[in-house]
Amino acid sequence: MSSATYRNLLRTPGAAAFFLTAAVGRVGIAMTSLGIVWLVHGRTGSYAAAGLVTGGCAVAEALAGPQVARLIDHFGQTRVLPPALLAHAASVVTLLTLVADGSPSWLMTAGGVLVGATIPQLGALSAARWSALLRGDRSAGLPTAFALESLSNALGYLVGPALVSTIGAGGHPALGTVLAAVLVVVGGLAFAAQHSTAPPPVSAFAERTRARDSLLRPGFAVLVVHNLAIGVYFGAMQVSVTAFAVEHGAPDAAAPLFAVSSCSGLLAGWLYGLRRWRSKPRVQLAAATAGLALGSLLLFAAGSPLGLGFVIVLTGTAVPPILVLFSVLAESAVHQAVLTQAFTWLNSASAAGAAGAAAISGWAVDASGATGGFAAATTAAATMAVLAAAGIRARYGPQRQHARQEPTRPKRRPRDERTMPGTQPPA
Repeated sequence: MSSATYRNLLRTPGAAAFFLTAAVGRVGIAMTSLGIVWLVHGRTGSYAAAGLVTGGCAVAEALAGPQVARLIDHFGQTRVLPPALLAHAASVVTLLTLVADGSPSWLMTAGGVLVGATIPQLGALSAARWSALLRGDRSAGLPTAFALESLSNALGYLVGPALVSTIGAGGHPALGTVLAAVLVVVGGLAFAAQHSTAPPPVSAFAERTRARDSLLRPGFAVLVVHNLAIGVYFGAMQVSVTAFAVEHGAPDAAAPLFAVSSCSGLLAGWLYGLRRWRSKPRVQLAAATAGLALGSLLLFAAGSPLGLGFVIVLTGTAVPPILVLFSVLAESAVHQAVLTQAFTWLNSASAAGAAGAAAISGWAVDASGATGGFAAATTAAATMAVLAAAGIRARYGPQRQHARQEPTRPKRRPRDERTMPGTQPPA
């Protein structure tokens, strides 16, 4: 295995340009939510107000993202993305003005909703371009391309929050939000300027209807539930690891634990994308989710932050392949004309799961300590494992059923019987 696989993908005409510009925008997207926290708290001194505005932004992003993606699939990335980016820039300016003027919390929350509703889903757009670029005899490279997308996303969420936190801690909270918007808009406009790799929009009404129907297929619905569950896992782990560190008298250990988890995930995702796997994606997903569920059971045995770190490294290696396989299975489950919507729905489901888990695991931690939060994370991992195992059987079950229901040819009658007077021709 070598990095030549990734280099070969990026040498595909037009691939490096759209991938790198989307990566720049992703750093800005990763900075946006935390930047709003620094911005609002720096002006009001209230974390409650900051959380309210940030929550409004997150909910609006999850709800509006698929609707914007639907417009993109219909009219094309290069036509919809530029006005959406300009709307995002105007929304950020509006929020900055409201915060600077000391507006009421509900009004600042409305500004946060505007920011979230207009933020572009560059990850989904980039994944859709890879799918359009690697068709036919090059489709075997899709898992590696999606692994590259996962690495870009993980790096963005390592660099972005650290950068905006450094700026906010330096006494310039508004600058972090401004920088996030600049990265999103500049990276997004540069991405939209790559016309040659943009997937063609679907204009025929009948084809659009057939494509939208593919989003209602059971296979894709199960993937949405999978992403909801992994969002719950992420949200529960964030709260639980922090609570565990505090319980053991080492609150400063939480940040290194999260860093170790992220680094192990980056390494695992990079290695996973370098190999061409012979087993079917559904089989790989069942194995990876089973590994995550079994590894999560070790969380209950951790007796110190160091022991928890070893468990987090183990479970962290299972997460990137799972995320890549979600994209691979979604790409094969829906019509090409609605890929942007499909990827965006998966992102929204994951975000919704993480948001809900923050509240659920917080209650569980208050009631039972960090163990209660680990129980929520383990339940989510077990749910994914059960769904993935059932998906293997569902993969072959319908085919066997179809074979049994296929009509059989009527047996040919003997020549003498077919020529006898008074006999009926075979139906």
